Amino acid sequence: MLEYALGATLYMPATRKTIAQDVISGKLKGLMSMVLCLEDAIGDNLVPEAESMIKFQLQQLTLALREGTITSADIPLIFVRIRNVEQMWRVTHLLGQDAVLLTGFVFPKFTAKNGNLYLETLDKINQYQAKPIYGMPILESPEIMYIESRQKSLIEVKQLLDSYRNLILNVRIGATDFSGLFGLRRSPDMTIYDIAVIRSCIDNIINVFTRQEHGYVVSGPVWEFYSSERVLKPLLRQRPFTDNFGQAGEKMRDALLNHYVDGLLHEIVLDKANGLIGKTIIHPSHIKPVQALCVVTHEEYMDACSILAESHGNTGVVSSAYGNKMNEIKPHTRWAQKIMIKSKIYGVFHEQHNFTSLLT
Repeated sequence: MLEYALGATLYMPATRKTIAQDVISGKLKGLMSMVLCLEDAIGDNLVPEAESMIKFQLQQLTLALREGTITSADIPLIFVRIRNVEQMWRVTHLLGQDAVLLTGFVFPKFTAKNGNLYLETLDKINQYQAKPIYGMPILESPEIMYIESRQKSLIEVKQLLDSYRNLILNVRIGATDFSGLFGLRRSPDMTIYDIAVIRSCIDNIINVFTRQEHGYVVSGPVWEFYSSERVLKPLLRQRPFTDNFGQAGEKMRDALLNHYVDGLLHEIVLDKANGLIGKTIIHPSHIKPVQALCVVTHEEYMDACSILAESHGNTGVVSSAYGNKMNEIKPHTRWAQKIMIKSKIYGVFHEQHNFTSLLT
């Protein structure tokens, strides 16, 4: 369940001084998970300050819990993106009892070569913890991007992760680092799937890591825009907003277009179509759109219920409750199982409602 529950994962520099206050004040309402970054998001000279800041912020959250200002349900799952193995030990020791608020570590530029040491250390750290601390590798290194080494590298990483399967929460895709290897950067008018060389790598990652045998949850790559000049036509249709909300819906659509959230929504739809679950974000304004599109639609839920209800071996094909598609029991069973997991975490829209109901 927890693998599917990260939703929008907000990255922020560990040097940020208002992390705890943002949680306590409700500024990050609805956020499922956050990553406090000790790697690329901070300068090399600020590492000691950033480590101490993580300790301070978690202390503030612990204090707020004791005083009843917030409940544990108000605190997102907290991860720390580290630079090396030594930092894992240092941060764990520094946090002490406050490590109970730590859900896991994020491993940057993860490969089979450096990954074994990360995972061995994570396993050892867990021997001293009251609850599990998980790992999330980020696939973003040249070995995985470059075509001549990609297949071998992905298979080796998969085999390594399989040895520590109970500690791996998500596999994450570092599309920004991949793009940087070619001097590329997508515009806010485009999705990451429009960049052919990155799309092919994402395709291979999905192929290796989301298969039925020992499949992992792979999260969508970061959306890094929150304001820009528009070049191409907007991607949001008017009807989903105006049919249910009239003029208020049209104003919401305009606000989303002004902040390029239509590009984000488009990319999330493509993430979902490709089997990716959740998404890395860099701005609080992205929380609600990602979470809204994690909610299961009424049609998806009805199809999933029908498929699982007929999976007793006596039926091969059933018509959709919406009368618009064919549901084959065997090929669609795993999809239906995923839908049911997501429905328990994110809920199900009522009939005739969609993501715009939450955005407005």
